[in-house]
Formats: sequence, structure tokens, C-alpha cells
Amino acid sequence: MTARLRIVPVPSHGTEDVLVADDGTVYTGTADGNLYAVEPTSGQARLIGNTGGRPLGLELLPDGRLLVCDAHHGLLAVDAATGELETLVDAVHGRPLVFCNNAAVATNGDIWFSDSSTRFGIEHWRKDFLQNTRTGQLIRRTPDGAVEIVLDDLAFSNGVALAADESYVAVAETVTRTVVRYWLTGPKAGQRDLLCEDLPGYPDNIARGSDGLIWVALPSVLDPIGERVLRMPRGVRKLVSAIPPGLQPQVKRAVRVMAFDDDGRCVHDLSADATDFHMVTGVREHGGQVWLGSLEEPAVAVIPLAAD
Repeated sequence: MTARLRIVPVPSHGTEDVLVADDGTVYTGTADGNLYAVEPTSGQARLIGNTGGRPLGLELLPDGRLLVCDAHHGLLAVDAATGELETLVDAVHGRPLVFCNNAAVATNGDIWFSDSSTRFGIEHWRKDFLQNTRTGQLIRRTPDGAVEIVLDDLAFSNGVALAADESYVAVAETVTRTVVRYWLTGPKAGQRDLLCEDLPGYPDNIARGSDGLIWVALPSVLDPIGERVLRMPRGVRKLVSAIPPGLQPQVKRAVRVMAFDDDGRCVHDLSADATDFHMVTGVREHGGQVWLGSLEEPAVAVIPLAAD
């Protein structure tokens, strides 16, 4: 159903992800490398740091620092009080991260994060999408700094989230419109399946809400032209990806997020008017409020869950 959308401006463009702390503070990062803390009621945005790159996914670390997936610099830890940066991971097995995108942090300190492509960085995300390189990865960093690739051959690995009981980790595959589930405990440990598939749009960031559900941001609805291109031979897809971006299949304006339980059942399906806010790439439910980020907007937005 269509929900009421409140837009909260921030001083910079491209609030790709949103994170809500226990005290309600909303964090976001923008295209100029800035990191902001937003007071949820007044909407006042406070600059807390700059990564010198392009911050995407945000999480909180056990030590209170902000975990930042930076598309240019890898996995970073940022002290929100001082702005001090620490690089946690910028390469895996000697290969530099190309497109560090989103993460989830386990209670034991393990960090699960995605590298969307080993071929194309964020500036050329369309090429990876159209060529469907399937070079995306899901990676784990343990508290002692060890790093391992857990899943590879993913079709543009994107958002990452852990189940409430941490029995599985989920990662969105944008190109295939699925959310992959990798089991960490129980009889299926070490196996993968799908939390959800055939989504009505292309999933970006995902996050576990305070309600225990896995929330999925859909920045664009299903595009029939884009789907036809993805079914073409690899050589044709490569040619299409080389034409000017304005002539390629375009992202359709939309505001839509969905939430799924552990059985893959859709519990919430929220949409809103996309006239003044669109391309929702980040979503975070907290205390009955659903906060949204956008790759294209100089603002975050919020939907009251009671509108569902």
C-alpha cells in the first residue's frame, strides 16, 4: 500500500545507506565521502567524518565505532566522536577490493560484507549489471583480522543481513532479483538456499530490523527491457553496456521496500510517492519507523510502519 513519506534533507548528495542507533540517531554517508549523524525528530544533520572515498553500507561495531563499506577504500572503522579512520580490509588474498558495498556484524564480532564485483567499481555499476559478470562475493572478517571468501560467483552481491538468531547470513543478488541465504548453524550449516526470489524489483541494501525481519530496498521496479538484455548472449550484453548510459535501460522512479520473515514470507510491502524522493538503496526499520536512503537524493526519508 502507499505510505506517507517524510523527507529529511542532509547537506550532501547520495545518502546510499541508513543506520539507526539504539538512541534513534540516524547515520548516513554521501557521495562526497561525508558521514552524517541525523537527529530523527529535528532533522538536524551533524558532520562526523569523511572517508575520502564513497561510503555505502553502514553498521555499528561492538566497540561503538561506525563500520563503513567504502566503495573506493574497502572496509573502514570510523570513530563518530573524532572522525578517526581505521582500514580493516582493503584486499582479500592479495586482491584489492573493487566494490565494497554492504555489511552485517555478528555478536561475536565477525563482519560479513559484500564485494559486488571484481571487475567494475561503483562508477561503472551499470556495466557489471548488464554484463552480469557474476564476480560478486560474500566475505567474512573475524575479530582477529582473518578474511575468507564464503560465497563467490554472485550476480552483483549487494546488501547483507544476519538473522535475528544468527542462524544464517543473507546477501542480495541484484541482477537475479533474489536474496541468497547461507546457513551458519543447524542441520543446513554450510549450505545455501534462497530467502526470497522473483522480487518485483532489483534488491540493493538489506538489513535486519528491530522487528527481526529482513528488510529489502528496491531502488527500481522490474524493467522488461533490462530483463530482455540480461537474457541475451554475453557479447551482446557487453555491447549494450558500452553505449552511452542515457541510451541504456534506465532505473524507474520508485519508492518501495519489502520485509521478509525467516520462512521467506513477505510481511510488509511498502511504497510511497516517488515525485520528490526515489531510488531507495538503503532501508532500516527501527521502533516502527522505516528509514530510507537514496543513491540519488540529498536527503533521507522515513515511513511510519503503522501506515502498512
